[in-house]
Amino acid sequence: MSEQEEEKKHVPVVTEQSVRFFETYINNPSPTGFEYPGQKLWLDYLKPYIHESFIDNYGTAVGVINPDAAFKVVIEAHADEISWFVNYITSDGLIYVIRNGGSDHQIAPSKRVNIHTDKGLVKAVFGWPAIHTRNGEKEEAPALKNIFLDCGCTTKEEVEALGIHVGCVITYEDEFMVLNDRYYVGRALDNRAGGFMIAEVTRLLHENKKELPFGLYIVNSVQEEIGLRGAEMIAHRIKPNVAIITDVTHDTSTPMINKITQGDLACGKGPVVSYAPAVQTNLNKLLIETAQQHNIPFQRQASSRSTGTDTDAFAYSNGGVPSALISLPLRYMHTTVEMIHKEDVDNVISLIYNALLNIKNNHDFKYSNQANN
Repeated sequence: MSEQEEEKKHVPVVTEQSVRFFETYINNPSPTGFEYPGQKLWLDYLKPYIHESFIDNYGTAVGVINPDAAFKVVIEAHADEISWFVNYITSDGLIYVIRNGGSDHQIAPSKRVNIHTDKGLVKAVFGWPAIHTRNGEKEEAPALKNIFLDCGCTTKEEVEALGIHVGCVITYEDEFMVLNDRYYVGRALDNRAGGFMIAEVTRLLHENKKELPFGLYIVNSVQEEIGLRGAEMIAHRIKPNVAIITDVTHDTSTPMINKITQGDLACGKGPVVSYAPAVQTNLNKLLIETAQQHNIPFQRQASSRSTGTDTDAFAYSNGGVPSALISLPLRYMHTTVEMIHKEDVDNVISLIYNALLNIKNNHDFKYSNQANN
């Protein structure tokens, strides 16, 4: 191998032990409004690397390094996953649902699910009529009005005896796997992959004995999938000076996605830096300069009006907080087979880690008319 090839060779950041935590974290359900078990797992992993932690009234979990520092920097992801609510139970024991977040009705038929009750998990399946029975010229497509759950009961009373009632939350059963030693695959990589990555940044700071000249708040917010609500609340509580948000974005190289409208982004080509009104110019420059300084590959994305991520909530809080977004390319968003590239995960971690080391307590992020990179 030549020196140039050796220089380009990817060196993993994530350890085998870290991946085992990641698998446990992804497999644990964390539906919007019911994130606590996942937050406890996350905080337990984080605690050796931080000075203190807290959970707010709605479940956002926060680890803190240097809690007494006046200058505060946030690195943030969101913890909640899309899910369903029980909405109506028929007299013959079938269950109709409504969304909790942006759940995709088209992928539901034939999926196995867990219904969360006070008596524990109840198994069920999304039923669908057999192909032999669908003989019309125009088949009826899956829709919120016709997808239903079957938990093996034949009466409403039998369903209720299992502890199921209107308002019970429902999550898919699909679990984490590694595909072709290249991709992590699972449900809820949007955006517990982000929670994992900011935890790994924290681990690296600790293991490399890096001293930060500011307070670092590692934030795993709740309720992003229904309107950035957790980020809104925690931004007002922490009152940060700077916020770096990580979330996922679409890999547009897969079929049926229009690159003209969605941009040209792909898994394996590095973190995505965003250009949007909520993204503060000077902080974004710091990210780009950091990537260039450390030979971290990156991609660019433009967002009209809003990013649709927790970046917007932090940016427009507290009179305006300099905020930026680092996105992880992801295939098949809001399905149970979301895919992210292992090297992208490493590179997002490296970018956030090195960007933090480039932030100084007196760094000026105030608006200026410098040209974009």
